[in-house]
Amino acid sequence: MKSDYIIIYTTFPNLKIARKIIRELIGKRFIACANVFKLYSLYTWKGKIEQTKEYGALMKTKKTNYKRVAYFIRQNHPYELPEIIAWGIEKGLKRYLEWIAKETE
Repeated sequence: MKSDYIIIYTTFPNLKIARKIIRELIGKRFIACANVFKLYSLYTWKGKIEQTKEYGALMKTKKTNYKRVAYFIRQNHPYELPEIIAWGIEKGLKRYLEWIAKETE
């Protein structure tokens, strides 16, 4: 089943920046909503293993909004290389998916 809806995932260095960027994305109607959660990340950056506390965000939107969301994040994110990945929503409550569509018109 091909879906018109996606989840976009990114991370932020703190809750203040996460809230600011997500509120702007919702205000522009690029995403319908986001779930924000605290996490601990381990990764390799410029040849070193790094570890840091971050905030992750799962943002729900239409597939057609991916480029707008990714561009907005890149332009407003403090990281040199922000994590921006997406995957399709294969199944979902029809009324919820309709709500995503309505909120991102």
